[in-house]
Amino acid sequence: MYANYLFMNKKEVRNLVVIENTALNTTNFLISLNSSEPLPILLPGQFVNIEIKDSSEIFLRRPFSVFDVNYDQNTLSIIVKILGRGSKKLTEIRVGESLSIVFPLGKGFTFPKSEDKVLLVGGGSGVAPMLFLAKESGLIKENVSLLLGAKTIEDHVNVDEYAKYGNLYFTTENGSLGEKGFVTQHSVFQNRLENYDKIYACGPDAMMKAIAKEAKKANVFCEVSLENLMACGFGVCLCCIEPTIKGNLCVCTEGPVFNINDLKW
Repeated sequence: MYANYLFMNKKEVRNLVVIENTALNTTNFLISLNSSEPLPILLPGQFVNIEIKDSSEIFLRRPFSVFDVNYDQNTLSIIVKILGRGSKKLTEIRVGESLSIVFPLGKGFTFPKSEDKVLLVGGGSGVAPMLFLAKESGLIKENVSLLLGAKTIEDHVNVDEYAKYGNLYFTTENGSLGEKGFVTQHSVFQNRLENYDKIYACGPDAMMKAIAKEAKKANVFCEVSLENLMACGFGVCLCCIEPTIKGNLCVCTEGPVFNINDLKW
């Protein structure tokens, strides 16, 4: 599917129709969208920019990682976590309404080799691209560990269906689900890090920086998906600049996925 991706990655603006808006918990919503035309190829780690409708005070589009894609039905899904006025407004969208989407944007994760053992770590809204990568990687379940962190059990979304793509592990800060503590304190992370060929992560900066630190110690390949404010998606507004060893780069065009060795962390 991805062989000719570089020749097909043409950005476009398209109106997609909302076919589902489901509350996963008090702050996370699953929104599924349908396109009247075939969807372009979307890779794990890439994102879409969505216009917030009917709001005189919200001017900038909001970026969301791709959670899932069904090319047969021309649908894509995102997980929206309420973090501010824009995301709150988006969760109030009704089935049948349309949203203006700019996509596909950014660079995705480097796909693992067929024999690789990988650790995928997601926190908060960073869970979405990790699940998408687990599904699309094509690896056998035994070679994939999915470590998902949240503050409490109520903050976790139900990901049981993804158990067929990897072994699921959880952390919560209060111990209400899985092991108590942060993802970097989980036994999978603490005891077997050097057994993985690749580590992928998305979530809060503090989480990803902690993961990057340990990955460097273990000398394990690691990529992270940054969550900088990406308003335009084309590298024009300069809202998402990130210092790297190659200079200050726009996350929306040069990322959002970066190798940790390229970041000034």
